[in-house]
Order: sequence, then C-alpha cells, then structure tokens
Amino acid sequence: MDYKFICDFESYLHCFWPKGHPKALGQNTVMKHIQRLRKLITLAYHLEWIGRDPFVRWKPTFEKREREFLSTNELSNLETYYFPIERLERVRDLFVFSCYTGISYADVIKLNNTHIHKGIDGNNWIITNRQKTKTIVKIPLLYKAQELINKYQNHPMTVITETLFPVITNEKLNLYLKEIADACGIIKNLTFHMARHTFATTITLSNGVPIETVSKLLGHTKIVTTQIYAKVIDRKVSEDMEKLREKFDLETNDDLGNHVI
Repeated sequence: MDYKFICDFESYLHCFWPKGHPKALGQNTVMKHIQRLRKLITLAYHLEWIGRDPFVRWKPTFEKREREFLSTNELSNLETYYFPIERLERVRDLFVFSCYTGISYADVIKLNNTHIHKGIDGNNWIITNRQKTKTIVKIPLLYKAQELINKYQNHPMTVITETLFPVITNEKLNLYLKEIADACGIIKNLTFHMARHTFATTITLSNGVPIETVSKLLGHTKIVTTQIYAKVIDRKVSEDMEKLREKFDLETNDDLGNHVI
C-alpha cells in the first residue's frame, strides 16, 4: 500500500461504471470512496499494522456544486397535486414532511409516537437522535408537518410498523420521486435529500430564521456545514436590502427635517 496505489485506485474509480448506473462515477463520489478507504488505512497505521501512512501526500479534490432545492411555487405545486396512485401520494407526503422538518430519510423512516413530545411552547416537537451524527435534534412541528402525521395515524401500514409514516426503502423512494417530478412538471433532479435543502432555504432561511437556529434544527455539529446546505435566495436578499434602504431613507428624512432652511 503506497501513494501510487492510491493514485491507481482513483484512476480505476473514475473509469468504473456501476451496473444499472446511467454514467460513470463523478469526481465527488470517487473522493468519498477514497475517504472511506483512508479511514481504514489511518486506523491500520494507528494500530501499527503498517509502518507509514500512504495518504500523507494525497489531497482530495472536490468539485463545488450548487445545492438544489424547491422554490415556494414548486413546493406548493407538489403539495397540491392530486396523485391517483396511492404509492406516489405516500412518497410525496414523506418528502413534504421532510421539507417542513428537515429530517433526513434515515431518521424520518424510523419515527414513531415516542419521538413526539410537548415542547416548552406547549406544541408538539419531534425529538430524536440523528443516525448520521448521533446528535439530538429537537424540531417544533409546523402545522403542515403535524397535518401529515395525523393523516397516517391510523393507516393500515403504520399500524403494523408502529411508525409515523409507511416504511419504504430509500431506493424505491427516490425512484418514485422521479415519477412525481415528471407529473408535477419539476425539471430538477428530485431526490429525498433535496427536501432537507428545501427546509434550509425555502422554509427557514428565506423566512428570516437565523442560520444558527437552522443549524440546530438540522442537527449539524458545525455551522460551516449549514452554510454549505443552505443558500439564501435572491428574494430574501432583496427584501433585506429593501428594509435597509427604508431605514436609511427615514434617517435621511429625519436629518433634513431637523435643519431649518
């Protein structure tokens, strides 16, 4: 195991074409695979199974990408669209619930009644541990999220699984989201993780929720992670600048009014 092996492995991954995939692995996916290998090699080095760390000179190179999210209109169209097929309606509801809570697939699919608690404001909150980071997240339930929980309270599937929502695999979930996007006229690559981005931008940041609060709601351990997920949209920038403009105009008028001409 040496530096050349790592470089050769990277080249191999760039040429690798997984069965069923429409294209070869992208740059960021390749970097993620190598990072997983690096964790094992670092462990081996610390345990003194190998004499040196071959990753010392290797540096990951990630491509910067814009995090896609649904706009207010797109989310509204998705919420109000009538699906004659029940499985698509269930998947849509799961996605919308994540849009209003920011909860990831791994966490939302295991939610049950024990995760619902009365918060300090007297309203229902979701309190759970993030599977990815093991951190506790406490999320006050917005009306639309609570409405979806109520909808599936006595559903035949949730009665059996004792979960808040019908259980479905991540693969099928994202597959059905493609059908949903086509039906609603959404041209973006709709994945379940996009709901988390939508919560960070369209639901919270663009409505004036401070990024520190958004970071806590998403269960991030570092605010830098939230800054990657959440992008303040142009409308919010415009509204904030308009408020600033009005403030300066009022101060200017006051100054002029205090002068006798």
